[in-house]
Amino acid sequence: MDSPLRPELFDFHGVGMVHYFTDNWENIQNFQARPDDILIATYPKAGTTWVSYILDLLYFGQTSPERQTSMPIYERVPFLEICVPTFESGKDLADRLPTTPRLIKTHLPVQFVPKSFWEQNCRVVYVARNAKDCAVSYFHFGRMNSAQPEPGDWSNFLQLFMEGKVVFGSWYDHVNNWWEKKQTFSNIHYMCYEDITEDSAREIDRLCSFLGLSPSAEEKQRVAAGVTFDAMKQNKRTNYSNTPCMNQKVSPFMRKGKVGDWKNHFTVAQNEHFDEDYKQKMKNPALQFRTEV
Repeated sequence: MDSPLRPELFDFHGVGMVHYFTDNWENIQNFQARPDDILIATYPKAGTTWVSYILDLLYFGQTSPERQTSMPIYERVPFLEICVPTFESGKDLADRLPTTPRLIKTHLPVQFVPKSFWEQNCRVVYVARNAKDCAVSYFHFGRMNSAQPEPGDWSNFLQLFMEGKVVFGSWYDHVNNWWEKKQTFSNIHYMCYEDITEDSAREIDRLCSFLGLSPSAEEKQRVAAGVTFDAMKQNKRTNYSNTPCMNQKVSPFMRKGKVGDWKNHFTVAQNEHFDEDYKQKMKNPALQFRTEV
């Protein structure tokens, strides 16, 4: 089977997009959220699958253990805006979810989130990852995923990332605008990838506190063990090994899962240039990211 042609990036209301995320736009915008829905929102490559799996295990690990072996994570936690020919759209998958709550993921910038999520006062878990590691991970994801535009070489991609000319737009706008939304919408829990890497048990506790869950110590331990990077990398239901557009031989979907891998990619000059640019775009002193743990 020939690989599909890679999509072209285009400007969509000021945000870089490909057609797979805009073809179903009207239906996505009219999505009917329910009050108990939980939206998992992230910029790409910021730990979406990780937090999706944590939530799935917290809610359904004991009550529906068969889900863990029979359904891939992208069916348990549908990707709301995706619409790929011959596959059921993320919106339709979300509509069909039999679970309560429904766990739904999105990479949409905050201004594109369907308004029913705000109207229904849904809980939102936002995950952010430092820009340098995010850029590296997104570069490798672009190399292996034919549903992404061609990334070019690393220095080319890094420039595109800094200019926000990548799918879902500027990392800087994404993390800043979601942070701003949190100031006016109290039902957002803003997490950092680096904090989960440093102490997943602590972050699972904080997540439970936000969601009003009180699992036993044994249950939390079981969740923490199930969501280690190595466990998820080996798990066929979380590692996207059966996704046709992803060539895991080029780069695995679960690549390294580390903080600080950017040091293996950035030259000294690239790092200096990136830091200068970063200072111009990240003016909010309240929003600090760690590039090593």
